[in-house]
Amino acid sequence: MITSRSPKKRRIVSRDALLKSVASSTAVETGEASRSIETRLRSGKSRFKSLPLA
Repeated sequence: MITSRSPKKRRIVSRDALLKSVASSTAVETGEASRSIETRLRSGKSRFKSLPLA
């Protein structure tokens, strides 16, 4: 018996939701307040501007 699945629909995640998620996850790992991490992420300043990504 072969069953076919319908393709999954992709969810569109807002930038705000993504920043909140990353901030809360990082806060759990580091013990830092998620609000301060989220503020730092929103500022857009990078600590390692000269470091190229692979």
